[in-house]
Amino acid sequence: MNSIQCTGCNEWVHKRCSNIKGRLDAIQDFRCKVCRQDHEEESGMEEMMLEDDVAIEGVKKFCYLGDVISGDGSSNAASIARVRCGWKKFRELACILTHKKVSPRLKGRVYSTCVRSAMVYGSETWPMTAEQERRFERAEMRMVRWMCGVSLRDNLRSDELRRRLGIEAIGQVLRRGRLRWLGHVLRKEENDWVRKSMNIIVVGNRGRGRPKLTWGKVVERDMNLKGLRRDRVKWRGMSW
Repeated sequence: MNSIQCTGCNEWVHKRCSNIKGRLDAIQDFRCKVCRQDHEEESGMEEMMLEDDVAIEGVKKFCYLGDVISGDGSSNAASIARVRCGWKKFRELACILTHKKVSPRLKGRVYSTCVRSAMVYGSETWPMTAEQERRFERAEMRMVRWMCGVSLRDNLRSDELRRRLGIEAIGQVLRRGRLRWLGHVLRKEENDWVRKSMNIIVVGNRGRGRPKLTWGKVVERDMNLKGLRRDRVKWRGMSW
């Protein structure tokens, strides 16, 4: 016997994929990876009581207007969801993006309008880490090589492939979106709740270890990279 049945979804899982050491017949209650993840999320749910004895279910993350909101304040789940949306849109348009008779410039325009816009949706407000940005870059370069009909064995530079399609690096698109949103926030009134959210001070003792990355720190890093100091005239003259 080299497979075991999941008690949650009744699917059969091979022993090499089950991470079980020893005999399979000795396991009474086995759950596959998907069922274990669902069970952990359900166990982490809590009920919160509001006014008039109204109870709502507490979850660790949820989807709102296409963006995944996580309870820990990170953007890891959101970045994974947007990359999946980008691949879904890419496969829907694969008949155009991978066709050999379609010009590379037209592929680049279709990709920028339909695929990349779906990938970066909502990223202006993410506290994006370097690893999450590399996730977007890896996904984009896989799509770019597919559109250009090349592979890693061809040893072509990423800049050259993007030049053929007439597109810019997705890291620049993410950075420009964050700085554009920063400009919108700074132009709001002082009593606006979005503007006030930048000045929230968290009360309490911080635990040991490196503090979590915030959106303000990410924007500050972007501004230092471009040598900006909140000068709107200089911002408009930037070529990015």
